[in-house]
Amino acid sequence: LRWLGNSFFYAFVGGMGATAIAVLAGYGFAKYRFPGRGLMLWLLLGSVMVPLTALVIPTFILFSNMNLTDTVWAVILPSLLNPFGVYLMHVYVADAVPDELLDAARVDGAGEFKTFLQIALPLLRPAVVTVLLLSVVGTWNNYFLPLAMLSDSKLFPITVGIGLWQGQAMSNNSGGENLWGLIITGSLVSIIPLVVAFLSLQKYWQGGLSVGALK
Repeated sequence: LRWLGNSFFYAFVGGMGATAIAVLAGYGFAKYRFPGRGLMLWLLLGSVMVPLTALVIPTFILFSNMNLTDTVWAVILPSLLNPFGVYLMHVYVADAVPDELLDAARVDGAGEFKTFLQIALPLLRPAVVTVLLLSVVGTWNNYFLPLAMLSDSKLFPITVGIGLWQGQAMSNNSGGENLWGLIITGSLVSIIPLVVAFLSLQKYWQGGLSVGALK
């Protein structure tokens, strides 16, 4: 139950944080012009092609120097960065939010923050839900990062916890047969929240598939 609760906490905080950053960054890239924008977009695309496992060891060294290893921040902070989510929001915002609509809001006296919240954000709901699902699933299924960052079993997510049980069962220790039953049950329980998340958010996700059809 503790491992399951840790997974819920990491997935919720990391997923919500990564989605918020992706939405804000994607909107900024799509609707604002500033020095270095093109270079930053190229760096963003380049970071999408870097496998996450290749960043675990440098991230561990960085967090170790900051004395953040074996804490919840060692799992949450790296989960906040989702380059693919930023790029997805950038592409979606550029197509789904007309510049004329934003200009009309500004003419009516709305500030940039109000324009984003009341005009742009409601139009981005399908993309926001998509990025949220991808971020939550990615954080929930993350195994290598918490395995490298955490040594306290009380902080383990359920993926690392089940992996710990599997290692104990394969070492033929006493009670290995009982552990395999726990592993199978735990694996089943661990996918139920993801199924619930997809089913509950499916109507918002599918709503974006027909965007532009009436145009």
